[in-house]
Amino acid sequence: MIEGFEFKQCTSILKSTGKKAGNLHKLRDMIARVSDDCIFHHTYQYFLKEHILEYTNDFAHWAGESLEERSLAEQLSSIDPYEFDNIIDLRKELLYVIDDYLEKFPEPREAMPGDEFFFNETITLVFPIGLKAKNLAEFLMAIKFVDIGSIYYHFYEARMRVGGGIDDFSKWIEESLGKKGLAEKIRAIDLFMHNIEDIRKHIEEQTEEELKGDMEVMGVGK
Repeated sequence: MIEGFEFKQCTSILKSTGKKAGNLHKLRDMIARVSDDCIFHHTYQYFLKEHILEYTNDFAHWAGESLEERSLAEQLSSIDPYEFDNIIDLRKELLYVIDDYLEKFPEPREAMPGDEFFFNETITLVFPIGLKAKNLAEFLMAIKFVDIGSIYYHFYEARMRVGGGIDDFSKWIEESLGKKGLAEKIRAIDLFMHNIEDIRKHIEEQTEEELKGDMEVMGVGK
């Protein structure tokens, strides 16, 4: 019996920490001291927000756009948060990159007044949306219309829960439907090169192609 895929969604409530940084020295000090929830928000949850694809986290975004420290922004963007098992190691990597940059450029630019980096946390709520797919066709119909918070939860956030760079969609498709090829195609979608709507579109296209192939096989067998 095939286990259905239950779609869930996450939504985040923004919470200010009251902390801010106007230059890289202050940013570095705050990154070392703020909560894990704060680091999580500015890295993993960057993809849940409208963002510039050139960057992969809020720290890189601020360094590149507000301070115009393009080299540092590129280095920070090369950090893949999903490669780390915990926030502690991710924090260490962020600090290492900034420390290395400050050693070479000890007097970086100051941000313009009002353009400082504001540290925030989020309270994230996860809930089922009352939608379940029992087969690939139902999955395709659902993926077309679910909220981006659902795509984020199952495609991005799942990598922390499942591990190994595996998302909920491909895991279900491989384990419950036995479609390893489709699962591998979905896993191959670069989460850093696309926004959530683009990822939705890629999943749609791959799933439609798989269903078309299934129909052609059924037609041949008649």
